[in-house]
Amino acid sequence: MTSTASTVERAFRAALYDDTDAGLDTAASLLAADPAADAEVARRGEDFVAAAWQRGWQPADVVRLVRRELDDVHVRLAATLIRAQAGRDRRRGRRWAAQLEALPEGSVSGADRFSQATAVLELYRLLLRLPSLEPLEDDSRRAPGPGASRMLSRIRALLAKAEATGFPEEAEALSAKAQELMARHSVDEALLAAEAPAPDAPGACRIGVDPPYEQAKAILLDAVATANHCRAVWNEPLGFSTVVGFEADLEAVELLHTSLLVQATHAMTEAEAAQRAGGRKRTKSFRQSFLAAYAHRVGDRLAAAAETQVTRDLLPVLATREIAVTGRLERMFPQTTTTRLRGVNDAAGWTEGARAADRAQVRARRRLG
Repeated sequence: MTSTASTVERAFRAALYDDTDAGLDTAASLLAADPAADAEVARRGEDFVAAAWQRGWQPADVVRLVRRELDDVHVRLAATLIRAQAGRDRRRGRRWAAQLEALPEGSVSGADRFSQATAVLELYRLLLRLPSLEPLEDDSRRAPGPGASRMLSRIRALLAKAEATGFPEEAEALSAKAQELMARHSVDEALLAAEAPAPDAPGACRIGVDPPYEQAKAILLDAVATANHCRAVWNEPLGFSTVVGFEADLEAVELLHTSLLVQATHAMTEAEAAQRAGGRKRTKSFRQSFLAAYAHRVGDRLAAAAETQVTRDLLPVLATREIAVTGRLERMFPQTTTTRLRGVNDAAGWTEGARAADRAQVRARRRLG
């Protein structure tokens, strides 16, 4: 074993298999004193990333967890490792490529060697302890055609503008337009699937459910998924929901959920301002109750709209697709539990959230068939 490899082995034994600060400091000191070990440390990090992929993780999942558990420097380190590993990884699907493109930018240089080594080892500790996740099917077979890609690009651009504007009315108008395009895209895909001799099997994707108020956001995502012929399972500890469905419907869920969260955030900000103007202080309990009511009411609206979407001719096709989605879900998650909301105890927040949901732009799809 070379002296460089020996340094790395000693450092890893001291830090990665020992949760104490003393072990971390010892390991960081070893690496900081041996610049020749840097390349080997980076290579080992890429191996940790490759092992995460084998355990069912994807780039966005890793970045999301690192952001939740560690600091910004660790996020940049993780992004650098993922990009480097991608150069020697096998070709993967469209969603994977999009996640690589969305990796955060930023240099990790500038810190002293001891601090940088400490951050690297903290990240490796996390990567080493990643649990196994339900594997997601490679989506390369379900890549959209040029027309669908252009449509989705237009929808994402509208939603990005909705997120950026400070004017609720403009956000709602942009969201409404995005939802009109989304409905058109989803209907076109459903009609094509109904005519296809061998439709694709359902796939799955993970959607982040970020703090704060994760419960209400997860329930909103579940309502959106159900209305779009998908099923969602929330992983609270790791901060995401896995959504199972056919590809066009998965796209619709991602886009509609984003749009409704944008509208909810704007509406909640306005409602809080009105509460403060009336002399009432509303903080965490108000927001939690607001979003819970919003999710509940929007779910009711989506469910009611879904009942009027399909003509009798397409019922057998959709029933077959629903059976396929349910089968995939049950294979991935043999045991699931129901989430019950906690901390919903602000009557004003609930009332304002329900009103905001009634105002939200939830455009029904054109009837199929």
